[in-house]
Amino acid sequence: VLNDLRSRVRLQTDGQLKTGRDIVIASLLGAEEFGFSTGPLITMGCIMMRKCHLNTCPVGIATQNPELRKKFAGQPEHVVNYFFLLAEEARELMAELGFRTMDEMVGRSDVLQLDEEVAHWKAKHLDLTPILRLAEKPHPNVGTYCTMDQQHGLEIVLDNVLISEAQPAILKGEPVTIDVKLKNTDRTFGTMLSHEVSKAHGADGLPDETIHINSKGSAGQSLGAWLAHGITIEHEGDANDYVGKGLSGGRIIIYPPEDSTFAPEDNIIVGNVNLYGATQGEVYIRGQAAERFCVRNSGASAVVEGIGDHGCEYMTGGRAVILGETGRNFAAGMSGGVAYVYDPEGLLLQNSNLETIELEPVEEADDIAELKALIDNHRKFTGSTIARKILDHWESELESFKKVMPVDYKRALEEMAAEEAEVVV
Repeated sequence: VLNDLRSRVRLQTDGQLKTGRDIVIASLLGAEEFGFSTGPLITMGCIMMRKCHLNTCPVGIATQNPELRKKFAGQPEHVVNYFFLLAEEARELMAELGFRTMDEMVGRSDVLQLDEEVAHWKAKHLDLTPILRLAEKPHPNVGTYCTMDQQHGLEIVLDNVLISEAQPAILKGEPVTIDVKLKNTDRTFGTMLSHEVSKAHGADGLPDETIHINSKGSAGQSLGAWLAHGITIEHEGDANDYVGKGLSGGRIIIYPPEDSTFAPEDNIIVGNVNLYGATQGEVYIRGQAAERFCVRNSGASAVVEGIGDHGCEYMTGGRAVILGETGRNFAAGMSGGVAYVYDPEGLLLQNSNLETIELEPVEEADDIAELKALIDNHRKFTGSTIARKILDHWESELESFKKVMPVDYKRALEEMAAEEAEVVV
């Protein structure tokens, strides 16, 4: 308000909002949008067991276990009714306060009063004046709620070029190669193209390598976010945060420029939170990733040469191969999928969060074949020297790998195998 910017932004608040009264108070303090989580969850049947990360939700909400999911009794009408009643209570309070619309109410903190009867020793000495005082307007026409929509400039983003050049692939399925240069303001590169592919061909996308994009430079945030199957982004350079966010079947390959003088395995080449929420696809990164690599990955395969803290946090599926150190708190809350970690120095145990996972040697024939294939792909796609070294001395280097396996996931796989064996007998 002081800088006449309030009319250009829409403010959302959340945190224990459960009633119409909560909405009205939040609006009077300046909010226009409101986030709810606990309330709707309760209406769907949540009983607050606080075991969401263990895949054992007894009412079938926060689980992928088909037997537990059968117990889910929630209905869309339950949530609709909850929000209808929230709105009804908010309308009643607005009428009492003399407001006809939400816009009139936003930021009107002058109608809030401190409850003098609160007896708590901490609360009764609070001075809320700085929060309740209205901001001074630099001129009378300053907006106190959002009246101006943002212009995102989608008509000028680089994906429009991709979509234009990829028309033979989108319309006829013909292979296409596209060469582009990226800068760090080129965000969500490939996402609009993926939308066009999905719109034309559905969730399965196109055959492998139908669209191959060769990019160079420093990519902005969310390179290849929600990348559809059939699209490959081969990037020579580095990338910002969120590489492969929501990856949906595409392939991302990242390696340093050919004339680089640094050792890729010792340097960070991509930012934080890569493959967040990825569902399928492949990522090969010659170099290290920063923190929160593969958080909530649920189906993609990834190879990287070292990561920062909190890797594979809340991972529920897919495969992660780490050809280097992992940082602290590795695999916290991991409930599915498998990670293979190259650990010749024996540091993984002290860096892992062992609440939900176990560390095992890589001994099963299927695991060995899967790991070797992923590392070989990494060598083939990125030219990785560390992958080549491991493959050249495979028998001895295999002993340096640890298999990170979620305990409940392992038990579920064993139970499924036992059931299949009984059916065969």
